[in-house]
Formats: sequence, structure tokens, C-alpha cells
Amino acid sequence: MIIRLTQLDGKLPNLALMRLASYHRHQGDEVLFTREPARTLFEPAYDRVYGSVIFNSSAHLVEQFRRHFPQAILGGTGSGNLHSVEQVIGQEWGQFDYSDYPEVKESIGFTQRGCRMHCRFCVVPEREGKARAVNTIHEIWRGPPHPRKVHLLDNDFFGQAEAAWQARIDELREGNFRVCFGQGINVRSITDEQAAALASVEYRDTKFQQRRLYTAWDNPRDEQRFFTGIDTLEKAGIPPTHVMAYMLVGFDLAESWDGILSRFNKMVDRGIKPYPMVFDAGRRDLKAFQRWAVTGLYRACAWEEYRSTQRGSVVHLSNSRWKKEVSADGKPLESTPHG
Repeated sequence: MIIRLTQLDGKLPNLALMRLASYHRHQGDEVLFTREPARTLFEPAYDRVYGSVIFNSSAHLVEQFRRHFPQAILGGTGSGNLHSVEQVIGQEWGQFDYSDYPEVKESIGFTQRGCRMHCRFCVVPEREGKARAVNTIHEIWRGPPHPRKVHLLDNDFFGQAEAAWQARIDELREGNFRVCFGQGINVRSITDEQAAALASVEYRDTKFQQRRLYTAWDNPRDEQRFFTGIDTLEKAGIPPTHVMAYMLVGFDLAESWDGILSRFNKMVDRGIKPYPMVFDAGRRDLKAFQRWAVTGLYRACAWEEYRSTQRGSVVHLSNSRWKKEVSADGKPLESTPHG
């Protein structure tokens, strides 16, 4: 059979497609991996077409993909379909094929699935159920000659049983692994013991270069719990400058710009790096706010000043503080794990 695997969005390797690639190649099938939603001129007729989409903002890509491949099997959070790889292929399959991502050297996976929280904007509890342990670090790591770098996609690392997360921390520490908790750590409920555990491992950003922990402050009412968690991390030896905090904007229709900027500035004042996550991709003002924040422009000009330039003109800044925050092509130096 000839198989087409289509990753419609997301920067990270798609684990579902990696499992499908492993399964079909194991069956002797010919597999084509692509990020192109449309059929190109010289593509063959396929026996089966798969697509995966994460973000609701990729609806235009989904529409294009479905137009070219109306019989395709489409999954992922952004598709609205909850079927699993096991349901599609009719059996359990736990192997991953990294060959379609030759630039990726780290190993990627989950030590736990599910979540103990019930945030209104999140589908994880519905899709995955309660938090539970699923894999060890050594089961995720690809082994020699691959580097000891593990990118965990856990939605709630400390939501699994205490014995399980302690064992994973021991594996990371004793195995001299670098680890990226790319989906974030829930600081709203972090304990002294958990903070000490994080401080004992080599946590890194998504590129495994900088010291970075990811977390979120989405609900303004969680302010006290959020900063108590930051205090707990700092007491354990993790400075706020190591923390990037995702802040959901555009979900609560009643939120004001005063509230958004207050939340943003409180994190900046503490040394935390905020990363706005825009719920409504159609909100151009919020997308502009996101650019202002993630490129570091907030260090060069006030939001209202930048906002006024976005109403029909391009920003031209020579401030050296801004230049340090972006690369030569104007992109942020540190990328988001989900962007």
C-alpha cells in the first residue's frame, strides 16, 4: 500500500504520525510524510491518507486538506475527532519512527497522560482522562548514539502518583539527562518537594540550550497561587528568570486590557518571561500584543505606543535592547513548543 502522512501544523514531531509511520513501514507499506495539505502534481494515488492537526487556528489548512483528500482519516485536537491510533489500525502499537524528522536528535514522549485539572479551555481531561503514569525515561529515550535529551509532553508531570514522578526524577538525575518539560509545570499546586525535584535535574528549553521551565498563568484569579508557586521554585533554587509563563488571552470575553497588562507586567517585574497565547486567532490586537511580548519589544516601547503603530504602519525601532531579542530575520530567538 502507498500511505500519505500529513502534519498540518505544530513544530514538534507528531507522535501519532510517527506511530503510524512505524506501523505501516513494518507492514512493508510505502510511506510519504509531508506538511503540504494539498495534492501536488506528481503525487501517486494513495491507498490511505492520514492527517493530523493540533490547533483550531489551522482550520483553513484542514479545509484545503479535505478538499484534496476527502476520504482522509483526520485526527488531532484541532480536528474534533477523538479516535486514537489504536482505533485506526485496530491494534496496540507503541513504536515510533523518527526517520521523517532527521533534524530531531532528542527523544520525545510522555511519562504520564491525562490531567487532574478541569480548565474550561482545555480538552485533555476529556480526551485522556485522569492523570496516570505511562512510560519511564528509559522507555522514551532512543538509546545510544542519541543524546541524553528528553522532551516530555506530559500535561501534568506531578499529577501522576508520587512514587512514579519521583522515579522519573531519579532516572533523569542518575542518567545525566537534559529534560524539557515542554507542556509546562503546574506551579499553582507545586510543593516544596516537587520544586526541589525540579531543581535537581538539568531542565532546559525546547532547544536544550537555556535553563528554562514552562508554566502558565491563565486565570487572573489564580494570582496568589501562581506567585506562591514561583516563590516555592525560587526557594528551591530555581530563579524566576528561568521561568516562561504562558498567559491565555482572548478566552474570557470580559477581560480588559488593563487586566491583561497588569498580569503581564507583574510577571515581567518578577523576572518571569511571559508568552501570551491567543485563544481567538481572529483578534488582530491580541496577535499584535503577542508579537510585542515574545520579540521582547516590551523592553523598548510601551504597549500603547506599539499598538498605535499597528493600525496601518510598520514598526521601525533602532533600540539596541530590542535587537538583542530577535534574530536577523526578525523572529524571536526562543520559540514556543506549540507554536
